[in-house]
Amino acid sequence: MSELVTRTVVEEAAPTGVEPPTQDPHPNRARAVIALARFEARELLMQIPVLVFLLLYIVYIGRRMFFGGEGMDDYPVLQDVDRSTQTAPLLLALVLFISINRAVLRSRRHGTDRHFDVLVMEPWRRSLAHALSAVPYAVFTALVVGLEFTWAALKPGAVGHGSLAELLVGPLSILLAGVLGVLLARSIPFAFVVPPFLLGVYVLTALVSASTQGTHWVRWLAPVVTEEDAYPFPSDLLGRPAAWHVLYLVGLIVLLLCIALLINGGRTLRIKVVTAVALAAMALGIAGQAPGDLAALTEARVKASVTPEKVQTCVAHERSTYCAYPEWAGQTADWAEVVQRVQSLAGGPAAAERLTVRQRVDAGYGLEGDAALDPAKAPGVVTVTTRWGGNRIPEFAVGVASVLVTGDETSSGEVCDARAVIIMWLALASESHPLTVLRHVRIDDSISGGGVALAPTNPVSMNAAQTEVIKELLQKPRYSVIPRVKAHWAELTSPKTTTAQVAQLLGVRAPTGPGALNVKTCEE
Repeated sequence: MSELVTRTVVEEAAPTGVEPPTQDPHPNRARAVIALARFEARELLMQIPVLVFLLLYIVYIGRRMFFGGEGMDDYPVLQDVDRSTQTAPLLLALVLFISINRAVLRSRRHGTDRHFDVLVMEPWRRSLAHALSAVPYAVFTALVVGLEFTWAALKPGAVGHGSLAELLVGPLSILLAGVLGVLLARSIPFAFVVPPFLLGVYVLTALVSASTQGTHWVRWLAPVVTEEDAYPFPSDLLGRPAAWHVLYLVGLIVLLLCIALLINGGRTLRIKVVTAVALAAMALGIAGQAPGDLAALTEARVKASVTPEKVQTCVAHERSTYCAYPEWAGQTADWAEVVQRVQSLAGGPAAAERLTVRQRVDAGYGLEGDAALDPAKAPGVVTVTTRWGGNRIPEFAVGVASVLVTGDETSSGEVCDARAVIIMWLALASESHPLTVLRHVRIDDSISGGGVALAPTNPVSMNAAQTEVIKELLQKPRYSVIPRVKAHWAELTSPKTTTAQVAQLLGVRAPTGPGALNVKTCEE
Protein backbone atom coordinates (compact mmCIF):
# COMPACT_ATOMS: atom_id res chain seq x y z
CA MET A 1 0.00 0.00 0.00
CA SER A 2 2.77 2.47 0.95
CA GLU A 3 4.69 1.59 -2.24
CA LEU A 4 1.61 2.42 -4.32
CA VAL A 5 1.23 5.77 -2.58
CA THR A 6 4.86 6.64 -3.10
CA ARG A 7 4.71 5.84 -6.80
CA THR A 8 1.55 7.91 -7.14
CA VAL A 9 3.09 10.91 -5.41
CA VAL A 10 6.19 10.77 -7.59
CA GLU A 11 4.14 10.49 -10.74
CA GLU A 12 2.00 13.44 -9.74
CA ALA A 13 5.06 15.51 -8.82
CA ALA A 14 6.67 14.96 -12.20
CA PRO A 15 5.23 17.50 -14.66
CA THR A 16 4.22 16.13 -18.00
CA GLY A 17 5.09 17.61 -21.42
CA VAL A 18 8.16 19.51 -20.14
CA GLU A 19 11.40 19.23 -22.18
CA PRO A 20 14.56 18.28 -20.27
CA PRO A 21 16.97 21.17 -19.66
CA THR A 22 19.22 21.91 -22.64
CA GLN A 23 21.87 23.98 -20.82
CA ASP A 24 25.06 22.42 -19.58
CA PRO A 25 24.29 20.79 -16.21
CA HIS A 26 27.90 21.54 -15.25
CA PRO A 27 28.44 25.19 -16.15
CA ASN A 28 31.78 25.33 -14.32
CA ARG A 29 33.53 22.74 -16.47
CA ALA A 30 35.52 25.34 -18.40
CA ARG A 31 36.73 26.91 -15.17
CA ALA A 32 37.63 23.46 -13.87
CA VAL A 33 39.72 22.76 -16.97
CA ILE A 34 41.52 26.09 -16.58
CA ALA A 35 42.11 25.44 -12.88
CA LEU A 36 43.59 22.02 -13.66
CA ALA A 37 45.74 23.53 -16.41
CA ARG A 38 47.10 26.12 -13.95
CA PHE A 39 47.87 23.39 -11.45
CA GLU A 40 49.68 21.29 -14.06
CA ALA A 41 51.64 24.34 -15.23
CA ARG A 42 52.85 24.90 -11.66
CA GLU A 43 53.73 21.23 -11.39
CA LEU A 44 55.79 21.51 -14.57
CA LEU A 45 57.70 24.42 -13.08
CA MET A 46 58.58 22.22 -10.12
CA GLN A 47 60.26 19.73 -12.46
CA ILE A 48 64.03 20.23 -12.30
CA PRO A 49 64.62 19.85 -16.09
CA VAL A 50 61.97 22.46 -16.92
CA LEU A 51 63.27 24.89 -14.32
CA VAL A 52 66.88 24.40 -15.42
CA PHE A 53 66.13 24.90 -19.10
CA LEU A 54 64.03 27.98 -18.36
CA LEU A 55 66.98 29.50 -16.53
CA LEU A 56 69.38 28.46 -19.29
CA TYR A 57 67.09 30.03 -21.88
CA ILE A 58 67.01 33.30 -19.94
CA VAL A 59 70.80 33.31 -19.42
CA TYR A 60 71.43 32.52 -23.09
CA ILE A 61 69.18 35.30 -24.34
CA GLY A 62 70.58 37.75 -21.79
CA ARG A 63 74.14 36.93 -22.80
CA ARG A 64 73.28 37.31 -26.48
CA MET A 65 71.58 40.66 -25.84
CA PHE A 66 74.39 42.18 -23.79
CA PHE A 67 77.57 40.37 -24.83
CA GLY A 68 76.96 38.66 -28.20
CA GLY A 69 77.73 39.50 -31.78
CA GLU A 70 81.36 40.68 -31.37
CA GLY A 71 80.21 44.28 -31.81
CA MET A 72 77.89 43.56 -34.76
CA ASP A 73 74.90 43.57 -32.40
CA ASP A 74 75.35 47.33 -32.18
CA TYR A 75 74.04 47.45 -35.76
CA PRO A 76 71.37 44.69 -35.82
CA VAL A 77 69.50 43.82 -38.99
CA LEU A 78 65.93 43.30 -37.84
CA GLN A 79 64.92 40.87 -40.60
CA ASP A 80 67.68 38.62 -39.27
CA VAL A 81 66.94 39.29 -35.60
CA ASP A 82 63.36 38.00 -35.87
CA ARG A 83 64.56 34.71 -37.38
CA SER A 84 67.30 34.32 -34.76
CA THR A 85 64.63 34.10 -32.04
CA GLN A 86 63.27 30.79 -33.36
CA THR A 87 65.95 28.22 -32.50
CA ALA A 88 66.58 28.94 -28.80
CA PRO A 89 63.04 27.92 -27.65
CA LEU A 90 63.45 24.47 -29.25
CA LEU A 91 65.38 23.04 -26.28
CA LEU A 92 62.72 24.32 -23.89
CA ALA A 93 60.08 22.81 -26.18
CA LEU A 94 61.83 19.43 -26.07
CA VAL A 95 61.91 19.43 -22.26
CA LEU A 96 58.24 20.43 -22.09
CA PHE A 97 57.33 17.65 -24.53
CA ILE A 98 58.92 15.06 -22.24
CA SER A 99 57.58 16.61 -19.02
CA ILE A 100 54.00 16.99 -20.23
CA ASN A 101 54.04 13.43 -21.55
CA ARG A 102 55.10 12.24 -18.09
CA ALA A 103 52.46 14.40 -16.43
CA VAL A 104 49.69 12.83 -18.54
CA LEU A 105 50.95 9.36 -17.62
CA ARG A 106 51.31 10.18 -13.91
CA SER A 107 48.06 8.50 -12.90
CA ARG A 108 49.00 5.37 -14.87
CA ARG A 109 52.40 5.16 -13.17
CA HIS A 110 50.84 5.58 -9.74
CA GLY A 111 47.92 3.21 -10.43
CA THR A 112 45.23 5.83 -9.83
CA ASP A 113 43.55 5.76 -13.26
CA ARG A 114 40.51 3.94 -11.88
CA HIS A 115 39.82 6.72 -9.37
CA PHE A 116 39.23 9.22 -12.17
CA ASP A 117 36.13 7.28 -13.22
CA VAL A 118 34.19 8.71 -10.25
CA LEU A 119 35.07 12.31 -11.09
CA VAL A 120 32.78 14.68 -12.97
CA MET A 121 35.50 15.83 -15.39
CA GLU A 122 35.73 13.60 -18.45
CA PRO A 123 39.12 12.16 -19.51
CA TRP A 124 39.29 14.29 -22.65
CA ARG A 125 38.90 17.45 -20.60
CA ARG A 126 41.84 16.39 -18.45
CA SER A 127 43.83 15.93 -21.66
CA LEU A 128 42.81 19.43 -22.73
CA ALA A 129 44.02 20.79 -19.39
CA HIS A 130 47.40 19.09 -19.82
CA ALA A 131 47.77 20.65 -23.28
CA LEU A 132 46.80 24.07 -21.90
CA SER A 133 49.50 23.76 -19.24
CA ALA A 134 52.01 24.67 -21.96
CA VAL A 135 50.30 28.03 -22.61
CA PRO A 136 52.07 29.94 -19.76
CA TYR A 137 55.43 28.78 -21.12
CA ALA A 138 54.45 29.85 -24.64
CA VAL A 139 53.43 33.26 -23.26
CA PHE A 140 56.73 33.49 -21.38
CA THR A 141 58.61 32.62 -24.56
CA ALA A 142 56.65 35.27 -26.46
CA LEU A 143 57.63 37.87 -23.85
CA VAL A 144 61.31 36.91 -24.10
CA VAL A 145 61.17 36.97 -27.90
CA GLY A 146 59.45 40.36 -27.85
CA LEU A 147 62.02 41.73 -25.40
CA GLU A 148 64.91 40.43 -27.50
CA PHE A 149 63.54 41.97 -30.69
CA THR A 150 62.60 45.26 -29.02
CA TRP A 151 66.06 45.52 -27.49
CA ALA A 152 67.59 45.18 -30.95
CA ALA A 153 65.09 47.49 -32.63
CA LEU A 154 65.73 50.32 -30.15
CA LYS A 155 69.46 50.40 -30.80
CA PRO A 156 70.52 53.52 -32.73
CA GLY A 157 72.26 51.41 -35.40
CA ALA A 158 69.31 49.07 -36.09
CA VAL A 159 68.25 48.70 -39.72
CA GLY A 160 65.58 46.77 -41.60
CA HIS A 161 62.12 45.52 -40.75
CA GLY A 162 61.05 42.63 -38.55
CA SER A 163 58.14 40.24 -39.11
CA LEU A 164 55.50 39.43 -36.51
CA ALA A 165 54.95 36.05 -38.15
CA GLU A 166 58.64 35.16 -37.72
CA LEU A 167 58.48 36.18 -34.06
CA LEU A 168 55.49 33.90 -33.42
CA VAL A 169 57.31 30.72 -34.47
CA GLY A 170 59.18 30.34 -31.17
CA PRO A 171 56.09 30.49 -28.92
CA LEU A 172 54.14 28.25 -31.31
CA SER A 173 56.87 25.60 -31.09
CA ILE A 174 56.27 25.50 -27.32
CA LEU A 175 52.55 24.89 -27.84
CA LEU A 176 53.28 22.23 -30.45
CA ALA A 177 55.57 20.41 -28.03
CA GLY A 178 52.89 20.38 -25.33
CA VAL A 179 50.21 19.05 -27.67
CA LEU A 180 52.57 16.37 -29.02
CA GLY A 181 53.32 15.26 -25.46
CA VAL A 182 49.61 14.81 -24.74
CA LEU A 183 48.91 13.07 -28.05
CA LEU A 184 51.75 10.59 -27.63
CA ALA A 185 50.66 9.80 -24.06
CA ARG A 186 47.06 9.17 -25.10
CA SER A 187 48.03 7.18 -28.20
CA ILE A 188 50.76 5.03 -26.64
CA PRO A 189 50.44 5.27 -22.82
CA PHE A 190 53.95 4.09 -21.97
CA ALA A 191 56.77 6.36 -20.80
CA PHE A 192 59.49 4.29 -22.47
CA VAL A 193 58.09 5.25 -25.89
CA VAL A 194 59.44 8.82 -25.69
CA PRO A 195 63.16 8.09 -26.43
CA PRO A 196 62.50 5.87 -29.47
CA PHE A 197 59.87 8.38 -30.66
CA LEU A 198 62.40 11.23 -30.57
CA LEU A 199 65.04 9.07 -32.23
CA GLY A 200 62.57 8.05 -34.91
CA VAL A 201 61.62 11.67 -35.60
CA TYR A 202 65.29 12.59 -35.94
CA VAL A 203 66.07 9.68 -38.28
CA LEU A 204 62.95 10.29 -40.36
CA THR A 205 63.78 13.98 -40.68
CA ALA A 206 67.32 13.18 -41.80
CA LEU A 207 66.11 10.61 -44.34
CA VAL A 208 63.46 12.93 -45.76
CA SER A 209 65.95 15.79 -45.99
CA ALA A 210 68.47 13.56 -47.78
CA SER A 211 65.93 12.08 -50.19
CA THR A 212 64.29 15.38 -51.08
CA GLN A 213 67.60 17.31 -51.17
CA GLY A 214 66.19 20.27 -49.31
CA THR A 215 63.07 20.69 -51.46
CA HIS A 216 61.35 23.93 -50.47
CA TRP A 217 57.90 22.60 -49.59
CA VAL A 218 59.31 19.66 -47.61
CA ARG A 219 61.62 21.84 -45.52
CA TRP A 220 58.76 24.14 -44.64
CA LEU A 221 56.83 21.29 -43.03
CA ALA A 222 59.24 21.53 -40.09
CA PRO A 223 58.18 23.74 -37.17
CA VAL A 224 61.28 25.93 -37.50
CA VAL A 225 62.97 26.64 -40.84
CA THR A 226 66.38 28.25 -40.46
CA GLU A 227 68.00 29.79 -43.50
CA GLU A 228 71.42 31.27 -42.81
CA ASP A 229 72.72 33.74 -45.36
CA ALA A 230 76.30 34.94 -45.66
CA TYR A 231 75.13 38.55 -45.44
CA PRO A 232 71.72 39.98 -44.50
CA PHE A 233 69.38 40.58 -47.41
CA PRO A 234 67.12 43.58 -47.86
CA SER A 235 63.75 42.59 -46.38
CA ASP A 236 62.00 42.64 -49.77
CA LEU A 237 64.41 39.97 -51.04
CA LEU A 238 63.82 37.40 -48.28
CA GLY A 239 60.86 35.60 -49.84
CA ARG A 240 60.09 33.58 -46.70
CA PRO A 241 56.39 32.54 -46.46
CA ALA A 242 56.33 33.36 -42.75
CA ALA A 243 52.62 34.21 -42.50
CA TRP A 244 51.59 31.01 -44.29
CA HIS A 245 53.92 29.06 -42.01
CA VAL A 246 52.25 30.47 -38.92
CA LEU A 247 48.85 29.48 -40.30
CA TYR A 248 50.20 25.98 -40.93
CA LEU A 249 51.58 25.73 -37.38
CA VAL A 250 48.36 26.95 -35.78
CA GLY A 251 46.32 24.49 -37.83
CA LEU A 252 48.73 21.65 -36.98
CA ILE A 253 48.66 22.42 -33.24
CA VAL A 254 44.85 22.53 -33.08
CA LEU A 255 44.51 19.43 -35.27
CA LEU A 256 46.86 17.35 -33.11
CA LEU A 257 45.06 18.56 -29.98
CA CYS A 258 41.69 17.59 -31.42
CA ILE A 259 43.02 14.15 -32.37
CA ALA A 260 44.22 13.67 -28.79
CA LEU A 261 40.79 14.67 -27.46
CA LEU A 262 38.98 12.38 -29.90
CA ILE A 263 41.17 9.46 -28.88
CA ASN A 264 40.35 10.20 -25.26
CA GLY A 265 36.58 10.18 -25.78
CA GLY A 266 35.88 13.80 -26.67
CA ARG A 267 33.66 13.04 -29.65
CA THR A 268 31.44 16.08 -29.33
CA LEU A 269 30.11 17.98 -32.32
CA ARG A 270 32.13 21.04 -31.35
CA ILE A 271 35.41 19.12 -31.32
CA LYS A 272 34.63 17.53 -34.67
CA VAL A 273 33.91 20.93 -36.21
CA VAL A 274 37.13 22.40 -34.78
CA THR A 275 39.04 19.39 -36.13
CA ALA A 276 37.71 20.03 -39.63
CA VAL A 277 38.52 23.76 -39.44
CA ALA A 278 42.04 23.03 -38.15
CA LEU A 279 42.63 20.54 -40.95
CA ALA A 280 41.52 23.10 -43.51
CA ALA A 281 43.75 25.79 -41.97
CA MET A 282 46.76 23.48 -41.97
CA ALA A 283 46.14 22.48 -45.60
CA LEU A 284 45.79 26.13 -46.60
CA GLY A 285 49.04 26.99 -44.81
CA ILE A 286 50.87 24.13 -46.55
CA ALA A 287 49.54 25.24 -49.92
CA GLY A 288 50.56 28.85 -49.25
CA GLN A 289 54.11 28.03 -48.18
CA ALA A 290 54.70 25.25 -50.73
CA PRO A 291 55.70 27.30 -53.80
CA GLY A 292 59.38 28.20 -53.97
CA ASP A 293 60.84 31.53 -54.97
CA LEU A 294 58.63 33.25 -57.51
CA ALA A 295 60.03 34.54 -60.77
CA ALA A 296 59.56 38.13 -59.67
CA LEU A 297 61.54 37.52 -56.48
CA THR A 298 64.35 35.81 -58.37
CA GLU A 299 64.48 38.71 -60.82
CA ALA A 300 64.58 41.23 -57.97
CA ARG A 301 67.45 39.34 -56.31
CA VAL A 302 69.47 39.27 -59.51
CA LYS A 303 68.82 42.96 -60.07
CA ALA A 304 69.94 43.87 -56.54
CA SER A 305 73.07 41.73 -56.93
CA VAL A 306 74.21 42.50 -60.48
CA THR A 307 73.01 46.09 -60.88
CA PRO A 308 72.67 47.43 -57.32
CA GLU A 309 72.81 51.00 -58.57
CA LYS A 310 69.25 50.59 -59.90
CA VAL A 311 67.79 50.01 -56.44
CA GLN A 312 70.12 52.06 -54.24
CA THR A 313 70.13 55.56 -52.85
CA CYS A 314 73.39 57.54 -53.10
CA VAL A 315 74.52 60.43 -50.92
CA ALA A 316 77.73 62.46 -50.80
CA HIS A 317 79.95 62.90 -47.75
CA GLU A 318 82.95 65.16 -48.26
CA ARG A 319 84.49 64.19 -51.61
CA SER A 320 83.15 60.62 -51.90
CA THR A 321 79.79 59.07 -52.77
CA TYR A 322 78.06 56.39 -50.72
CA CYS A 323 75.38 54.15 -52.22
CA ALA A 324 73.23 51.89 -50.03
CA TYR A 325 70.11 49.78 -50.17
CA PRO A 326 67.21 51.83 -48.78
CA GLU A 327 67.16 50.15 -45.37
CA TRP A 328 70.87 50.89 -44.83
CA ALA A 329 70.81 54.52 -45.93
CA GLY A 330 71.33 55.66 -42.35
CA GLN A 331 74.72 53.93 -42.13
CA THR A 332 76.45 55.95 -44.85
CA ALA A 333 77.77 58.46 -42.31
CA ASP A 334 79.50 55.62 -40.43
CA TRP A 335 81.11 54.41 -43.66
CA ALA A 336 82.20 57.96 -44.47
CA GLU A 337 83.92 58.31 -41.09
CA VAL A 338 86.06 55.24 -41.82
CA VAL A 339 86.88 56.39 -45.36
CA GLN A 340 87.90 59.85 -44.22
CA ARG A 341 90.03 58.41 -41.42
CA VAL A 342 91.91 56.09 -43.79
CA GLN A 343 92.21 58.60 -46.62
CA SER A 344 93.62 61.28 -44.29
CA LEU A 345 96.71 59.08 -43.82
CA ALA A 346 97.31 58.54 -47.54
CA GLY A 347 99.61 60.56 -49.77
CA GLY A 348 99.85 61.44 -53.44
CA PRO A 349 96.70 61.38 -55.58
CA ALA A 350 95.03 58.93 -53.15
CA ALA A 351 94.66 61.65 -50.51
CA ALA A 352 92.20 63.53 -52.75
CA GLU A 353 90.68 60.63 -54.69
CA ARG A 354 86.92 60.57 -55.07
CA LEU A 355 85.77 57.11 -54.06
CA THR A 356 82.43 55.43 -54.60
CA VAL A 357 81.45 53.22 -51.69
CA ARG A 358 78.77 50.80 -52.86
CA GLN A 359 76.88 48.32 -50.73
CA ARG A 360 76.58 44.88 -52.30
CA VAL A 361 75.04 41.47 -51.67
CA ASP A 362 75.07 38.24 -53.65
CA ALA A 363 71.41 37.20 -53.58
CA GLY A 364 71.47 35.08 -56.73
CA TYR A 365 71.67 31.81 -54.78
CA GLY A 366 68.98 32.57 -52.23
CA LEU A 367 69.21 32.98 -48.50
CA GLU A 368 71.50 30.02 -48.00
CA GLY A 369 74.07 31.11 -50.55
CA ASP A 370 77.47 31.78 -49.01
CA ALA A 371 79.47 32.81 -52.06
CA ALA A 372 82.10 35.48 -51.51
CA LEU A 373 81.52 38.83 -53.15
CA ASP A 374 83.43 39.35 -56.38
CA PRO A 375 85.65 42.44 -56.41
CA ALA A 376 84.35 45.50 -58.19
CA LYS A 377 86.16 46.15 -61.45
CA ALA A 378 85.53 49.88 -61.74
CA PRO A 379 88.33 52.12 -60.45
CA GLY A 380 87.75 53.87 -57.15
CA VAL A 381 84.82 51.64 -56.11
CA VAL A 382 84.90 50.19 -52.59
CA THR A 383 82.52 47.42 -51.53
CA VAL A 384 80.73 47.48 -48.20
CA THR A 385 78.53 44.61 -47.06
CA THR A 386 75.21 44.56 -45.22
CA ARG A 387 76.91 43.68 -41.94
CA TRP A 388 78.44 46.44 -39.86
CA GLY A 389 80.08 46.69 -36.47
CA GLY A 390 82.76 44.66 -34.74
CA ASN A 391 85.39 43.25 -37.08
CA ARG A 392 83.43 44.37 -40.12
CA ILE A 393 84.63 47.96 -39.55
CA PRO A 394 88.41 47.30 -39.78
CA GLU A 395 87.77 44.83 -42.61
CA PHE A 396 86.06 47.63 -44.51
CA ALA A 397 89.02 49.88 -43.69
CA VAL A 398 91.32 47.26 -45.25
CA GLY A 399 89.15 47.35 -48.38
CA VAL A 400 89.33 51.16 -48.54
CA ALA A 401 93.10 51.14 -48.09
CA SER A 402 93.50 48.47 -50.79
CA VAL A 403 91.66 50.60 -53.34
CA LEU A 404 93.61 53.74 -52.38
CA VAL A 405 96.89 51.86 -52.91
CA THR A 406 96.08 49.74 -55.98
CA GLY A 407 93.32 51.75 -57.69
CA ASP A 408 90.56 49.12 -57.74
CA GLU A 409 89.43 45.99 -55.93
CA THR A 410 90.42 43.63 -58.72
CA SER A 411 94.04 44.80 -58.61
CA SER A 412 94.10 44.56 -54.81
CA GLY A 413 93.62 40.81 -55.11
CA GLU A 414 96.92 40.64 -57.02
CA VAL A 415 99.02 42.24 -54.29
CA CYS A 416 101.95 39.88 -53.76
CA ASP A 417 104.50 42.42 -52.64
CA ALA A 418 105.37 44.95 -49.97
CA ARG A 419 102.29 47.07 -50.69
CA ALA A 420 100.58 44.93 -48.05
CA VAL A 421 102.53 46.93 -45.45
CA ILE A 422 101.14 50.32 -46.44
CA ILE A 423 97.65 48.88 -46.90
CA MET A 424 97.55 47.49 -43.38
CA TRP A 425 99.06 50.63 -41.87
CA LEU A 426 96.50 52.87 -43.57
CA ALA A 427 93.68 50.63 -42.37
CA LEU A 428 94.77 50.26 -38.75
CA ALA A 429 97.01 53.19 -37.80
CA SER A 430 94.13 55.33 -36.50
CA GLU A 431 92.74 52.58 -34.26
CA SER A 432 93.11 53.04 -30.51
CA HIS A 433 94.54 49.51 -30.16
CA PRO A 434 95.95 48.74 -33.62
CA LEU A 435 97.77 45.50 -32.73
CA THR A 436 94.61 44.03 -31.21
CA VAL A 437 92.62 44.97 -34.30
CA LEU A 438 95.37 43.45 -36.49
CA ARG A 439 94.90 40.18 -34.63
CA HIS A 440 91.14 40.33 -35.18
CA VAL A 441 91.21 41.00 -38.91
CA ARG A 442 93.68 38.19 -39.60
CA ILE A 443 92.20 34.76 -40.17
CA ASP A 444 94.74 33.08 -37.88
CA ASP A 445 94.07 35.52 -34.99
CA SER A 446 97.81 36.08 -34.72
CA ILE A 447 100.25 38.97 -35.15
CA SER A 448 103.27 36.87 -36.01
CA GLY A 449 104.31 35.04 -39.15
CA GLY A 450 102.51 35.11 -42.46
CA GLY A 451 98.77 35.59 -42.58
CA VAL A 452 95.72 36.86 -44.41
CA ALA A 453 93.69 39.94 -43.44
CA LEU A 454 90.03 39.91 -44.36
CA ALA A 455 88.32 42.57 -46.48
CA PRO A 456 84.81 42.77 -48.01
CA THR A 457 86.11 41.23 -51.26
CA ASN A 458 89.77 40.28 -51.80
CA PRO A 459 91.79 39.59 -48.64
CA VAL A 460 95.31 40.98 -48.15
CA SER A 461 98.16 38.49 -47.80
CA MET A 462 101.32 39.24 -45.83
CA ASN A 463 104.41 37.18 -45.18
CA ALA A 464 106.40 37.03 -41.95
CA ALA A 465 108.73 39.92 -42.92
CA GLN A 466 105.79 42.18 -43.81
CA THR A 467 104.00 41.30 -40.57
CA GLU A 468 107.14 42.29 -38.66
CA VAL A 469 107.26 45.70 -40.36
CA ILE A 470 103.52 46.26 -39.86
CA LYS A 471 103.88 45.58 -36.13
CA GLU A 472 106.78 48.00 -35.85
CA LEU A 473 104.83 50.72 -37.66
CA LEU A 474 101.66 50.26 -35.60
CA GLN A 475 103.64 50.62 -32.37
CA LYS A 476 105.04 53.99 -33.46
CA PRO A 477 103.04 57.24 -33.03
CA ARG A 478 101.27 57.76 -36.32
CA TYR A 479 102.18 61.46 -36.43
CA SER A 480 105.82 60.34 -36.83
CA VAL A 481 104.94 58.01 -39.70
CA ILE A 482 102.50 60.19 -41.65
CA PRO A 483 105.15 62.61 -43.09
CA ARG A 484 107.21 59.69 -44.37
CA VAL A 485 104.15 58.06 -45.94
CA LYS A 486 103.19 61.23 -47.76
CA ALA A 487 106.75 61.98 -48.83
CA HIS A 488 107.43 58.47 -50.21
CA TRP A 489 103.96 57.57 -51.42
CA ALA A 490 105.07 56.65 -54.95
CA GLU A 491 107.75 54.23 -53.73
CA LEU A 492 105.53 52.73 -51.01
CA THR A 493 102.76 51.93 -53.49
CA SER A 494 105.06 50.57 -56.19
CA PRO A 495 104.97 46.79 -56.76
CA LYS A 496 108.73 46.91 -57.34
CA THR A 497 109.61 48.02 -53.80
CA THR A 498 110.81 45.31 -51.44
CA THR A 499 109.74 44.94 -47.82
CA ALA A 500 113.22 45.91 -46.62
CA GLN A 501 113.06 49.11 -48.67
CA VAL A 502 109.62 49.93 -47.24
CA ALA A 503 111.02 49.56 -43.74
CA GLN A 504 113.88 51.90 -44.59
CA LEU A 505 111.58 54.51 -46.12
CA LEU A 506 109.32 54.49 -43.06
CA GLY A 507 112.14 54.54 -40.55
CA VAL A 508 111.62 51.21 -38.84
CA ARG A 509 113.90 48.27 -38.21
CA ALA A 510 114.66 46.19 -41.29
CA PRO A 511 112.87 42.81 -41.24
CA THR A 512 114.83 39.62 -40.80
CA GLY A 513 112.24 37.15 -42.01
CA PRO A 514 112.29 35.40 -45.39
CA GLY A 515 111.03 37.40 -48.33
CA ALA A 516 112.27 40.75 -47.04
CA LEU A 517 114.44 41.31 -50.10
CA ASN A 518 112.11 39.82 -52.70
CA VAL A 519 109.66 41.79 -54.80
CA LYS A 520 107.16 38.95 -55.25
CA THR A 521 106.29 37.38 -51.93
CA CYS A 522 103.19 35.26 -52.47
CA GLU A 523 105.28 32.12 -52.93
CA GLU A 524 107.34 32.75 -49.82
